[in-house]
Amino acid sequence: MRALVLRELDTPLELAEIATPQAGPGQVLVRIHASGVNPLDTKIRVGQADHAHRVLPAVPGLDLAGTVEAVGEGVERFTPSDEVFGMTGGVGDIQGSLAEYAAVDARLLAHKPRNLTMSQAAALPLVTITAWEGLVDRAGIRAGHKVLVHGGAGGIGHVAVQIALAHNAEVFATGGPRSQRTIKELGAIPIDYTATDVATYVADHTGGEGFDIVFDTVGGATLDASFAAARFYTGHVVSALGWGTHNIAPLSFRGATYSGVFTLLPLLTGRERAHHGDILEQAAAIAEAGRLTPRLDPRHFTLESAAEAYHAVTGGHAQGKIVIDVSNPATV
Repeated sequence: MRALVLRELDTPLELAEIATPQAGPGQVLVRIHASGVNPLDTKIRVGQADHAHRVLPAVPGLDLAGTVEAVGEGVERFTPSDEVFGMTGGVGDIQGSLAEYAAVDARLLAHKPRNLTMSQAAALPLVTITAWEGLVDRAGIRAGHKVLVHGGAGGIGHVAVQIALAHNAEVFATGGPRSQRTIKELGAIPIDYTATDVATYVADHTGGEGFDIVFDTVGGATLDASFAAARFYTGHVVSALGWGTHNIAPLSFRGATYSGVFTLLPLLTGRERAHHGDILEQAAAIAEAGRLTPRLDPRHFTLESAAEAYHAVTGGHAQGKIVIDVSNPATV
C-alpha cells in the first residue's frame, strides 16, 4: 500500500510503498479515505510533542475515516463495508492514518455519521473526543448551564460550542475580531477578548457570578483568565492545554474546581479505549441530528501534497480543519 513515512524527526514525510497490515484479534482493517490533520500532527513530525512520543520510522496521522475491509477475531460491532471514523493511531508505535489501509483497535472506532462526507468525518475524532471529555465527562454539562468556550472558532472550540448547544446549554465563546462572525454562526454569543476584560464579560453575561463551565482550548494566559471566570462554588474549569505554571488562587477564592483533558491517554496506555468509540457513536448521533458539523478548509490535499497540508496548519492561515484525501475518489 502507499503510505507517508516519517523516518526522522523534523524531516519531510516520504511517500513509500509498505506492506498492507492484516486485522488481528480485536482489530478492524480500514481502507482509509481521509485523514484529518491536527496541530498535534505537525508538532509530532518536528519532535515538539514529548507527550505523544513516536517510534520511528512511522506512518503519521491521528484521525481517519474510511471503510471496513475485514474484521479480526472477536470483533462483532463492525462488518465489511461499514463506514467508520476514529482517532486510531499516530502516536507511540501505532500506525497512523496517512496510508491507504490501517489495522486498528475496533474499540476506537464508531460508525461514520451518515450525513457527513468522509472528509467531514475525518476532521472530527480528536477534537470531538477532547471537547466531549471536557464538557461531558469532566464538567457534567447539562441543560441551562452557562458555558464559556475559549477559542470558540478554533479546531476544538468550534466543536465544543456545538456539543454544548446540543446539550441545551447557553453558550458563550471568546475569539478575536475576525472570529466573531463564525462564533455567532455556530450559535454561541461571541465575546471579543481583545476589547473586553474578564471582569467585564463575567459581569455582563453572568451578573458577576461566573460561568458554570469554562472550557479552555488555548492555554497559557487564557487558562489563568478562566480561573477568574468560573462560577462561585459550583463552577468548573476544564483545559485541553493545562501545561506550564499557573496560579490557582483566583479559582480557589471562588471555591471552584479544575480538570485537565489528555485525549491521547487511551492510545498511549491501552486503557479506556472503548470509551473513545462510545463518545464518537454519541457524537455521530448528534451530527446526524444536524447539530454537529466541522468547518473544513476548502483546499484539496492528497498524500502527494501532504507537506502543503501540514504547512497550512502551522502557518495559521487555515479556514477550517485541514483534511488529506487519501483514497482520491471524487466523492470524498
